[in-house]
Amino acid sequence: MQVYQIRLKLYMLRDIKAEDILSKIAHYIDSTLMQEPEFQALHMGKGYKNYCFDMPWPLEQDKTYRTGKIYTLTIRTVDCKLGKFFSEKLHNAYTDDVKGLTAEIKMIPRRQIEKVYSLTPVIMKSDEGYWRPNMSIADFEKRLKVNLLKKYAQLNGEKPEEDFELFSLMEFSNQNPIACKYKQIKLLGDKLTLYIAENAVAQKLIYMALGTGIGENNSRGYGMLNYKWL
Repeated sequence: MQVYQIRLKLYMLRDIKAEDILSKIAHYIDSTLMQEPEFQALHMGKGYKNYCFDMPWPLEQDKTYRTGKIYTLTIRTVDCKLGKFFSEKLHNAYTDDVKGLTAEIKMIPRRQIEKVYSLTPVIMKSDEGYWRPNMSIADFEKRLKVNLLKKYAQLNGEKPEEDFELFSLMEFSNQNPIACKYKQIKLLGDKLTLYIAENAVAQKLIYMALGTGIGENNSRGYGMLNYKWL
């Protein structure tokens, strides 16, 4: 398993507020996937999509992406064919909001990871909605772990045993939940830092998570991670 990273230069065709940018980027990616039958099925089907992306940077001080300016978008995936497709097609794609300009792809090397931190909010829903009023921290930690195990099982056809330490410490960067636009509603998410355990299973799952994201709604731009090696 390899994590592929695509750095894409984007030209803004309209002013877009930061709170709307992830949905605009998701539409841009979705419309490109729909042009290819194989990836059309990926987009339309259920299951994990195996890619994630962050907010374009740099972000203006007034939190508005400006018409006529160029920004950099980072997309990651653990799917080699999907990474190739993104790098070859997105720089020629456009919507009413954004236009691709150039794309560069590279592999993120596998090294011991000390910690990861979320670049975009991590979404974790319970049956009642936002997790905090309905779930303990221990339950939240378990859900994060199970989510990664399910992603790994979908990719590799096997699921590691759950009896291992994934991280030694979890820190929340936000005191209050972060409102995240999704379709016609707002989901609530959190910014996390995870200090990763040194065992092989934890390192394998977190390396995968660099390409898939953690939590839910990763193909909508949520749960994208940055990392620090040991």
